[in-house]
Amino acid sequence: MNFRNQQNKPRPKKSTLIIGKSKVIDALNSGKQLERIFLANTVHGPEIDEVKKLAEANLVPINKVPVEKINGFNISNHEGCVGVISKIQYHDLQEVISFVVDKGEVPLLLILDGVTDVRNIGALARTAYCCGVHAIIIPDKGVGALNEDAIVTSAGALEKIAVCRVNSLMKTVDDLHLNGIKIFASEMTAETKLFNLQLNEPCAIIMGSEDKGIYPALMKICDEQFTIPMKGDFESLNVSVAAGMILYEAMKQRMI
Repeated sequence: MNFRNQQNKPRPKKSTLIIGKSKVIDALNSGKQLERIFLANTVHGPEIDEVKKLAEANLVPINKVPVEKINGFNISNHEGCVGVISKIQYHDLQEVISFVVDKGEVPLLLILDGVTDVRNIGALARTAYCCGVHAIIIPDKGVGALNEDAIVTSAGALEKIAVCRVNSLMKTVDDLHLNGIKIFASEMTAETKLFNLQLNEPCAIIMGSEDKGIYPALMKICDEQFTIPMKGDFESLNVSVAAGMILYEAMKQRMI
């Protein structure tokens, strides 16, 4: 993503901002869910250290930016620290899994690794909700913001489906294994075809970014890799389109 694209990103609405170090600390201490925190590169001190500590504990991403970016929000007295209130409600992954199992349903989860385009995230959420996915799992860093654009693209699905934010996808895969949930990952060179997967058992599907794919170490600890058969000779599918094919196959198997 180039600098021009960064500049053209819409700034957060003032009504979603928490302005100043002490107010951000109060918000984090009270359990208010934040999408992310912007910190100016030049700010330091005990209160900033407290913001960083609380942000880490609450899995809130921190963006270190030039103070000019924060000034661009057209706010005053920000002290180089601004929080953005989350548009969606994040859920605890273990609680979601327990809730699904207690209902007598078979968990179907979607893991996003490095997907940064908010339009893709919105499209993924929309498809996931329509195909019966119980939760979308995202890392606290390296993923696009679940902002208003993502919600609009999802047609509101991001406000209906459970979203779980975690600090380590590697550890999350271990936790899913402990819950008896298998992890499947799409890989173009894999021998197993999508329609030969057993997707009616407890499982999670990992979708990686279109440019880098799934993190290699994450790919290694998956239970099985599979490929989406393609007629034409082409490198890859759009991530949201690929997810649609995979999740529809999962829904079809579970309906049968």
